[in-house]
Amino acid sequence: MSGRHPRQRGEIGVDRPGPRRAARLAAVQALYQMTIAGLDAEMVVAEFVGFRLGRPEEGLDPGPADEVFFAELVRGVSAHRDELDNMIAGVLSEEWSIDRLEAILRQILRAGAFELAHSNDTPARSIITEYLALAEAFFGGRVPGLVNGVLDRLARSVRPLELEKSGRDRTATTG
Repeated sequence: MSGRHPRQRGEIGVDRPGPRRAARLAAVQALYQMTIAGLDAEMVVAEFVGFRLGRPEEGLDPGPADEVFFAELVRGVSAHRDELDNMIAGVLSEEWSIDRLEAILRQILRAGAFELAHSNDTPARSIITEYLALAEAFFGGRVPGLVNGVLDRLARSVRPLELEKSGRDRTATTG
């Protein structure tokens, strides 16, 4: 699968996604376009907001997207790309490098890493779940597991107290 558009199979969730999930999908697509076409963040944000965001494309209807959140993701990932790549490389196994990852997969990981490191308004587990859903829409096989593992390790690194607390809460209710 080329990775340019989500598969029809699961699309992005069971029903039409919420505005933030639609914004995440659009941000990953915009980041991919920036990489492939060599465009800057402002050009791509303007194009998406003006012509593509929240509009059906190739049979997919992502529904309305949170434009502000979309722009924050695209601009943030673009501005912090080297930092995000270093974070991701730090949790990949030795035989994998960030450059070896498929382009859309890199964008999913970068956007997820950006949210984990720079958006404390969303719980880490929710961020991981959102990007896992995106990975499942674009890829089959073991790739979604890779996304889950990388983002989980990043979350434990950048939000250790939050995950430690949530782990204790689960243990208390299940044990």
